[in-house]
Amino acid sequence: MTVLTTVLMRARTATLLGVGGAYAALQLLGRQAGSTREERAAALRGDDLVNRPQMRTDHAVTIDAPPHYVWPWLTQMGWHLAGWYTPRCVDRLLFPDNWTALDHLDPHLVRDLRVGDTIPDGPPGTAQYVVAQAEPPHRLVLHSTTHIPPGWDTRYGVEFVWTWSLNPTPLPGERTRVHLRVRGRGRPWWFIGLYVAALIPADYVMATGMLRGLKQRVEAHPQPFASGRTPWSGASPSTARVIATQGHPSPTRSAAGPVARPAGTT
Repeated sequence: MTVLTTVLMRARTATLLGVGGAYAALQLLGRQAGSTREERAAALRGDDLVNRPQMRTDHAVTIDAPPHYVWPWLTQMGWHLAGWYTPRCVDRLLFPDNWTALDHLDPHLVRDLRVGDTIPDGPPGTAQYVVAQAEPPHRLVLHSTTHIPPGWDTRYGVEFVWTWSLNPTPLPGERTRVHLRVRGRGRPWWFIGLYVAALIPADYVMATGMLRGLKQRVEAHPQPFASGRTPWSGASPSTARVIATQGHPSPTRSAAGPVARPAGTT
């Protein structure tokens, strides 16, 4: 074995170890970044909707605002609604058909969410969430059986059920701790293997990015105004009274008067 061959073998081994270590770190961060040991051990509403989950993640963020300031931002989320507050570079790269996330509350999109309401997570007829529990401003549990590639249920027998449990908890000093837990279970085994291998590392970017985006927006206290986006037909009527409790001068007017922007803008 020549010196060059030895060097190349060692470099390949080091590269493989580095890639493996980075992937292992992403798996760990994708499961628990931002959350505490106590939060991960806690039982949450919605846990019973997915028994013996094959994938589970816990992420959390502290927001310098009380829960009733946070809640309206959660109710306007969704595809072609206010978005998911993820980084714009991620939205443009991974979800080019979706509109960028709003940086403000839209009184026409803020909803009085109730059990059975749907929240779109893709074009009509694709992925969506169903509200399983809504206890404003402290609990929102979303349930889905639609987050699989189109046609895979009939072609390959794929089934997948998962939940999002969003829990804004009050903290001293008019702050809020938002804990997001995701649980999923499905079949066949190879499909779950793909999901665990790909989605958990991605969750480090998506879930933590969403929580950071939520924190930035809530703490900025932007003036609410109409975005021009159409309210989702699968949701109960919007409510301006939730926004009004935040102390803004008007849910649909800025200091200069009414503001209306074209659909798809922020």
